[in-house]
Amino acid sequence: MPNLDVNLDLIYFNFAQLGIAFLLSLPIAFNRELHASGAGLRTFPLVTIASCAFMLVGMSVYEGSDAEARVMYGIITGMGFIGGGAIFKSGDSVNGTATAAGIWNTGAIGVSVAYGRYEIALVLSLMGFLIFQFSGLFKNGKGRTD
Repeated sequence: MPNLDVNLDLIYFNFAQLGIAFLLSLPIAFNRELHASGAGLRTFPLVTIASCAFMLVGMSVYEGSDAEARVMYGIITGMGFIGGGAIFKSGDSVNGTATAAGIWNTGAIGVSVAYGRYEIALVLSLMGFLIFQFSGLFKNGKGRTD
């Protein structure tokens, strides 16, 4: 039987990190849920906590900044892939680009929290929310949010 080493302090730390990432994704998620179809209260928090979790695992398993950078590059690429799925073209219009950018932004929130850069994560959360909340007032004068 394999030896199961459970470190409660590490569990609490990771739970706190993922909880912070989750909470910081909520303003953007609520806005998207209320103003857009598609990605919202499920997608944005899942992207944020998954990005945070991948980075936490990478930081604990791999040694050195080069290895951690490769994990981060993988997360960035994955966010681009997920965001690309949110973009669709219909006739002369393209929709979902702001949602795709929001997904990328919430991925950056997760990575920032994993590195303990809460100030960056907080600014990303606040600015992402403000952009989604108020930019629609100026886009084509129609109050669009995406």
